[in-house]
Amino acid sequence: MKNNIAKHNYPITRSERVLSNGHNSFLIFFTGLSGSGKSTIASALEKKLFSKGIKTYVLDGDNIRNGINRDLNFSPEDRSENNRRIGEISKLFIDAGVVVLAAFVSPYRKDRRFIKNTVEPDNFIEVFMNTSLEECERRDAKGLYKKARSGEIKNMTGISAPYETPLNPDIEILQQSSVEADVNYLYNFIEEKLRIIE
Repeated sequence: MKNNIAKHNYPITRSERVLSNGHNSFLIFFTGLSGSGKSTIASALEKKLFSKGIKTYVLDGDNIRNGINRDLNFSPEDRSENNRRIGEISKLFIDAGVVVLAAFVSPYRKDRRFIKNTVEPDNFIEVFMNTSLEECERRDAKGLYKKARSGEIKNMTGISAPYETPLNPDIEILQQSSVEADVNYLYNFIEEKLRIIE
């Protein structure tokens, strides 16, 4: 199969798209337990970036698993495949000149490392939403923890499946002080990275 595939070099480059957009492109990858605030903060940060004219797109478990990854379950193998596809999708968005905000549990360090290498380390910012299991269970917006505790859900990260915490995240957000404060903190962190150095 690989013998029949050739790389096509298109005339418009990422650098040209970035210049056209007026900002750099990269991946902000939010990881943490279900209910830790990943999608909430990613969405709020996207809103702030969008208001400043930054081209953005949010990827999260729901919009990915309802579409391109709907054939995958939550086995360790399928979780890794889920992350592999997230990395490849993010790489395409980065090439298009877009800032990607990805919010996924992504429980295994090897999978997060794979995504980082796929998009290249300079294009990867890891945000660890360090919210305790107790607080995530208290929130339980989707009722997943309740179902996991009753045995309705198997392979629930934090309950019956492991979560490997990031060893050296670029940013760690502890238990969320407030959405606004966390978004401002994140924005201040990435503001310099958004600038194009000519």
